[in-house]
Amino acid sequence: MTQRWNPDTYSEHARFVSDLGAPVVDLLDPQPGERVLDLGCGDGALTERLQKAGCDVVAIDSSPEQVWAALQRRLDARVINAVELPFDAEFDAVFSNAALHWIRDADRLLRGVWTALKPGGRFVAELGGAGCVASIREAFTTALGKRNIDSGTVDPWYFPTAEQYQARLEACGFSVDSIQQFPRPTPLAGDVIHWLEVFAQSFLNAVPASDRTPLLQEVRVQLKPRLCNADGVWVIDYVRLRFAARRQAAIRDC
Repeated sequence: MTQRWNPDTYSEHARFVSDLGAPVVDLLDPQPGERVLDLGCGDGALTERLQKAGCDVVAIDSSPEQVWAALQRRLDARVINAVELPFDAEFDAVFSNAALHWIRDADRLLRGVWTALKPGGRFVAELGGAGCVASIREAFTTALGKRNIDSGTVDPWYFPTAEQYQARLEACGFSVDSIQQFPRPTPLAGDVIHWLEVFAQSFLNAVPASDRTPLLQEVRVQLKPRLCNADGVWVIDYVRLRFAARRQAAIRDC
């Protein structure tokens, strides 16, 4: 069920992820000389922006393939699981774009981020919010249900509401400066099949290899009336959750 990332495929079909992450960098407002942890750096496209702002950046990702791509950009990139952060009061800021919704154990993640930050350090991130890619999740629920597979057992995503995530942040010793949840319909440059092959591997891997193409086509048929507009452009029903928080008190109930 493991999600695997191919940097070439990601660059071709998912470059919008880092392109649309620019506002999160702006919210961070990186300053020269700051030490920043980029959590879930992918191929390092946004890490480069932080570095060019004059920050000393450590970029981490659980994908060796993506870390290798980041290393090609001459970044300090390391293969580290986000729930096993080895840092202690080392960073002025932790930054993350489009990674936290892949981490089901949110409390363990937040404990590690709190520990990695210096007192008063900033935690700025964007992740998928409640309702993100709802059409796609529903289509897989239907298609896998016909195969007697409970999609909930293979769903890799955690999409909280703003209220839910703020409560988690505060329980883990953060004060929340801002948090907002908003729809961000996102047009694709190509067919939805490419998106599914990149991001929905956990659902696809739930069936034998011989059934993956039929499953993809079945899901595509279900999605077309909802996500493909009159011009033939596929528009994914993204919902984003963006926040800025600071390390404050000791962890309470996290």
